[in-house]
Amino acid sequence: MTSSDLSTIPRPGVAPGPLHRSVCAQLRAHQAAVAGVHMRELFAADPRRFERFSLQVGDLLLDYSKNRITEETMALLVRLAEEADVAGWRDRMFGGEKINTTENRAVLHVALRNRSNAPVMVDGEDVMPRVNAVIDRMGVFAEKVRSGEWRGYSGKRITDVVNIGIGGSDLGPQMVYQALKPYRHPHLKVHFISNVDGAHVKEALEALDPGTTLFVVSSKTFTTQETMTNANHARAWFLAQSQAVEHVARHFVAVSANREAVAAFGIDPAGMFEMWDWVGGRYSLWSAIGLSIVLAVGAERFVELLAGAHAMDTHFRTAPLAQNMPVILALLGVWYNNFFGAESHAILPYDHYLRSLPAYLEQADMESNGKSVDRDGHAVDYATGQIIWGATGINGQHAFYQLLHQGTRLIPADFIVSVTPHTELQAHHDILIANFLAQTEALMRGRTLEETRAQTGQASPFKVFDGNHPSNAILLQQITPHTLGMLLALYEHKIFVQGVIWNLDSYDQWGVELGKQLASRILPELHAPAPVGGHDASTNALINYYRRMSQRHPKM
Repeated sequence: MTSSDLSTIPRPGVAPGPLHRSVCAQLRAHQAAVAGVHMRELFAADPRRFERFSLQVGDLLLDYSKNRITEETMALLVRLAEEADVAGWRDRMFGGEKINTTENRAVLHVALRNRSNAPVMVDGEDVMPRVNAVIDRMGVFAEKVRSGEWRGYSGKRITDVVNIGIGGSDLGPQMVYQALKPYRHPHLKVHFISNVDGAHVKEALEALDPGTTLFVVSSKTFTTQETMTNANHARAWFLAQSQAVEHVARHFVAVSANREAVAAFGIDPAGMFEMWDWVGGRYSLWSAIGLSIVLAVGAERFVELLAGAHAMDTHFRTAPLAQNMPVILALLGVWYNNFFGAESHAILPYDHYLRSLPAYLEQADMESNGKSVDRDGHAVDYATGQIIWGATGINGQHAFYQLLHQGTRLIPADFIVSVTPHTELQAHHDILIANFLAQTEALMRGRTLEETRAQTGQASPFKVFDGNHPSNAILLQQITPHTLGMLLALYEHKIFVQGVIWNLDSYDQWGVELGKQLASRILPELHAPAPVGGHDASTNALINYYRRMSQRHPKM
């Protein structure tokens, strides 16, 4: 295709976006006025800055005082949220309206944790009885496994659970399983298989006993290529020892909406736990996708997780925008993304149990708001979702913090820590907290050349830190199911608010479809009898190279 041919590809038109509102012009002028102000000056001028820019909801404290903001900044940002009708979109989501417009679906992960049990209507039906029924079934089944009542085909009790999923069906349950380690069943270990790389499933199964292993196959359609490839391999591995198809039903259960495919696999329909099309994959850990969580920590703890999320839902739904924790986080992100040109945002948990939180939020945020077309079908002319990345804080300090402190890019960061540890190693925790506090202070204050000379005896420019790098500090009293639920819901609603401001449908993910479609075309070509020539020159060459080399080096 020549460059002139590119003009024939239909492109959506560009319409004036939400950042052309009058308040945005005021925000741009305000940004120009405060861009040269250092946060040192802001703290020196206002001894009550922490009280002014912090907020506590339950056992979560948000300190957002180390941001390049003033009261005028926040007032203008709240006006932006008001003009975007954040409150109206929020009410439409909670009300069961089909705000996922490109798929004509409601967005009701909030209904899954609706502990008030108030009716939630979708197409004239209250979905809460069905939601509660599935949660109850999950608890009953999990208790049978945890107590040893549910046993494998050989009469042995289940010792290992393998969750087979991809994307939200893997990242969410795995992250929660890690985070709630202190609450796990002492004799039940959960494993997670997601990658279609055969090394993943092979490595996961090699140390397991088929007679004591339970598989949870999580796929809404029960056709997801990666998940079903791994599930079918696990089934063959199991049958190689059990030698009887009827035993599959004792060792495989499903989280799906496709009853026929589940039954064809050999799973008893009574072992299928329902999910609905108004639950997106990256928001699904609250649903039956969380079955592996229930198996690990029990139904009571899972309900506490739901209750924590519901508490944040209630705060988000009722608090004024200016005192609304998810709204504040969202507005700060918009401030840096759209008015300072920040391209990424770091998630830095100072907690080993939250080590998978950055990866979880990468999907939650970038799959939701990584869009270049707005909800009206128009190409955007403004920045939308940022690149989300991160790692545990202490490890990061010895890796990428150099760039945060002295690099050329503005990278806002969220620092997350628990006040009370789950271990008795208080000295370790004190060092952790000291580093957490020091890093946020260092990023804010920096160190001048004069301070460098006074502290080190050297006027070295290599030891100067500009500072003025923004960060939020989120403190949990302790990681419990309840506080974890609050934390995750906080980020879910932050993502939603940003999507509203950017006029996006945050709940579709069409960007993942094209690659899947092309892969299904390429797969049979990998072993075609003749050289492949139906793609671009690069793809053709790579397919043909793979064919030659795989034939030359047959698999072991």
